[in-house]
Amino acid sequence: MSLFGDGLEAAVQKAFTRPAPKSAGPQMRYLVKKLGGTKPVADLLGMSQRQVERYVAGKAKNPRPALAARLEREVKKRWQPQIRAMARAKAASTGGIVIDTRARMGYTAPIGSTDQDRIRHLTVALPPQYAARLFDAQEAGASDDELQEIAAEGLKDVYFQDGGRRAGSLEEVRFTDIEHLEFDL
Repeated sequence: MSLFGDGLEAAVQKAFTRPAPKSAGPQMRYLVKKLGGTKPVADLLGMSQRQVERYVAGKAKNPRPALAARLEREVKKRWQPQIRAMARAKAASTGGIVIDTRARMGYTAPIGSTDQDRIRHLTVALPPQYAARLFDAQEAGASDDELQEIAAEGLKDVYFQDGGRRAGSLEEVRFTDIEHLEFDL
């Protein structure tokens, strides 16, 4: 996926009430149950239907690292959909989202002020409308750049302009080099 997309996904996964299956057998059984058979799972993971059946039966136990990563990603993508939806709805309606980042940030400002980008470590609570925009864009398949623009716009509004109380002529905030990024609901 992407840095921002993966960060949003990790934030939602913190809301899970039970851990997702860790080993290959339970992961395969979960996918077979969710997708309704071994054939769709085989197509999804790019392997033979017979090999999926071996994992389900417990005859095969240790997948290759690439398969293990795909398997974990597909299980987590489908794990606890109702909890995932409730966490997103809460963040988008009342809770908002917290962004913790260490990044080089620059901005476009009027002549006479310093707009040189510099490394900042920010932990900022973005209001629910930005959480809603981030999750809606992610659902619509937005690119990492589009998610980055929404987050930068939220930081501009909340951190740089303090809700309209300062830096009113600030035009644009942008991320350049991101060292660390984490979201929390």
